[in-house]
Amino acid sequence: MNVEELVRDTFREQAADGASAPPGFADRVLAVRRRRRARTIAGAAVATAAAVAMAVAVPFLDTGGDDVRPATRLNRSDIIGHTDQSPPRDMIAAGDIALTAFSRVQRVKQPDKDEIITRTYSLLDQRTGKYREDARWSFVDVSPGGRTAAVLERQLPARRVGLLNLITGKVDRWIPVPQGVAGLDFSPDGTKLVATTYAKDPDRLYWSRRIEIHGDHGSTFEPQPTPSRTGFSVIDLAAGTAEWHKAPYWKDSARQSLNSRADFLFNHRGTLLYEHTYEKPYRVYRDLLGDKVAAPKAERELVGADAGASPDGKLLVDPSGVVEVASGKRVPKVPDMGLLAWADNKRLVAWQIDQNTKELPRRLVLITLGTDRIVPLSDYGTQDPYAVGHWNPMFSAR
Repeated sequence: MNVEELVRDTFREQAADGASAPPGFADRVLAVRRRRRARTIAGAAVATAAAVAMAVAVPFLDTGGDDVRPATRLNRSDIIGHTDQSPPRDMIAAGDIALTAFSRVQRVKQPDKDEIITRTYSLLDQRTGKYREDARWSFVDVSPGGRTAAVLERQLPARRVGLLNLITGKVDRWIPVPQGVAGLDFSPDGTKLVATTYAKDPDRLYWSRRIEIHGDHGSTFEPQPTPSRTGFSVIDLAAGTAEWHKAPYWKDSARQSLNSRADFLFNHRGTLLYEHTYEKPYRVYRDLLGDKVAAPKAERELVGADAGASPDGKLLVDPSGVVEVASGKRVPKVPDMGLLAWADNKRLVAWQIDQNTKELPRRLVLITLGTDRIVPLSDYGTQDPYAVGHWNPMFSAR
């Protein structure tokens, strides 16, 4: 089985399970294949993490007031871990980044036999340094600096985007997106948002589209999602305006789109948008007006990279480790882990999986390139995406 067949089949398995694959899913399948840990594909596919943005000053997002110092700045300890907590209750941070939110996922049955893949977010309360569950939101992305979260209300697609103040816990502003939005991503400098628009909820599984699943204990029917992406809006946060552009789904070699959620993300410079695909080229780029463009030279090999480039741009995470951008040489002694976010130019936050137990639990750790040093940041938790103890981290610059 070649790489494309592997990724395509894994997407079909994910669809049969009734879940929309998250951004980066194909990348994780490739990484798992290369590392020969096939049994962990399901857990790795659903474990998503936001790429860390560079720390910048965005005054109009600092809505907490000069009299309130956010917890991420008040406690400037280099490493803040809680190895007895999973999911965490108290702030986790390392170097220049902090865990500013995490989500948990469950499938919620509907009266008409449909199901909805539902996320519940816990956000860092910047007053107390503790994570607080906030069930109001269906989708969240946290800004660089961690003071503001872009939020969508429960009913998707939503018709407006909220800017939630993580110090006061209140929405400071609502920005209309009449085309209907279901996905959000901050630009690296925090001045813009891309809001991916859909005609239908990409997380809803429709009984009318059910398929028959054959298993060891007989056959069952499972509801399926339906692709409905219409395009995206680039939101200028200073002006509070949104400019919409049409952008239908990418289709594979069989002229199909297997993943109903296909959100756009900013590239690491914030000049382009991209979406993940499960066949070559694995990333499709567009400019901010919606026109398809070639992948930037520095990103052509950026297949499996949750963490992306280091803050100074000299190193890059790929599916098999870390490489030097200038020379292409591989950095030695990088542990075989899921690399999530750069803490600084030499350290990364990663998922460490306990290979000694059948359940393969995972915990957050901090690794230092070129050394064997591994610092635990959280306790171990389950990889089962629908288990109570499962959580997906989101990081922001401190």
